[in-house]
Amino acid sequence: MSGSDGGNSAYGNRTFQRSKAHFTDRITTDGRDGWPVEPGRYRLVVSRACPWASRALVSRRLLGLEGVLSLAVADPIQDDRSWRFTLDPDGRDPVLGIRYLSEAYDRRESDYPGGVSVPAIVDVPSGKLVTNDYQQLTLDLATEWRALHRDGAPDLYPLALRDEIDAVMADVYEDVNNGVYRAGFATEQAEYEAACSAVFRRLELLARRLARQRYLVGDTITEADIRLFTTLVRFDAVYHGHFKCNRWKLAENEVLWGYVRDLYQTPGFGDTVDFDHIKHHYYQVHTGINPTRIVPLGPDLSDWLTPHHREELAGRPFGDGTPPGPPPPQEQVSPQGRPTPA
Repeated sequence: MSGSDGGNSAYGNRTFQRSKAHFTDRITTDGRDGWPVEPGRYRLVVSRACPWASRALVSRRLLGLEGVLSLAVADPIQDDRSWRFTLDPDGRDPVLGIRYLSEAYDRRESDYPGGVSVPAIVDVPSGKLVTNDYQQLTLDLATEWRALHRDGAPDLYPLALRDEIDAVMADVYEDVNNGVYRAGFATEQAEYEAACSAVFRRLELLARRLARQRYLVGDTITEADIRLFTTLVRFDAVYHGHFKCNRWKLAENEVLWGYVRDLYQTPGFGDTVDFDHIKHHYYQVHTGINPTRIVPLGPDLSDWLTPHHREELAGRPFGDGTPPGPPPPQEQVSPQGRPTPA
């Protein structure tokens, strides 16, 4: 997710088109792009508001990479230089020593095209951006970083299922992950209706699939579930109202509501979600579609912790592995960003 004009006021006033990642170097076991996997060398920069960055947060937690890939969390509210580290003391990232993520971009390439996006991985010794390729980044965490995974880490991208996972992820990306943005930032009625219709058509197809199986592909959590989760967890809080994807709320669909709560209550998923960051970013930054910057009080978050009964479909969340332990204290979500029991 990128932005560089303060409130992203152009959204809603120009046709939306998601930019491809400009920096597509990969961090690999063999270091073929010049960036070998090394513990402690790299820093993952995210916003807890951003669904694309949230994929990396979930993957990092599930795989147990906290001790080898450090984390920087940007302020959910951007200014005219985009993502900034105002949540840290003195407004600087304590490891990289920078105030804005754009400084790491500039150290890699000056006058690069496109905005400053998260997730991003920065090389700590040089302070240079390595990659902002949100599509490939998590796949590499699951495969190229395997030697550094925790004991009991799940296989999020199993070789035997990759073709099916890729096909499901492609549909989810086109109609759901990106579809909600095409609907929310549409500038013409027909453009909006086409995007919104595609969102709900795909959600209905996914609900049929998930009515008979606990997870999207196979009987364990995979990368496909992570990518769908990060959109679904934001759906009622921001996409239903802010992006006008309001044919129905997720909470009104028994299958999808059960599915997303099942994942939310699974260690590594809900403990990365900050609803406070999510709501403040969307409603206060996208001034092109919410010029008042008023943040709604709802929806009620306590239902996220209610029983989902998805275990009745069998399935083993972590396969032969184990759930991750609790997040490090410094990475725990603030109380105002978490649901509390009803």
